[in-house]
Amino acid sequence: MAETKHEKFVRVAESRTNKIIDMIRLLGNCSSTATYEYTDEDVKKIFTAIEQELKVCKSKYQDTSNKESKFKLR
Repeated sequence: MAETKHEKFVRVAESRTNKIIDMIRLLGNCSSTATYEYTDEDVKKIFTAIEQELKVCKSKYQDTSNKESKFKLR
């Protein structure tokens, strides 16, 4: 039996989400001041970049009707 589009989505999305969660946890390990040295500005840059990418990704799911806008004079 062939995999449906939804089944494929679930399989791929779960895998990718778990990879992202694992990487976020690894990034959290960098907070150890016994091992690493960083500034508040470093932390701000990291989370700004992550939040921006998350915003872009989330927007792709929210408005699927406007993916290909057509040119109009009016």
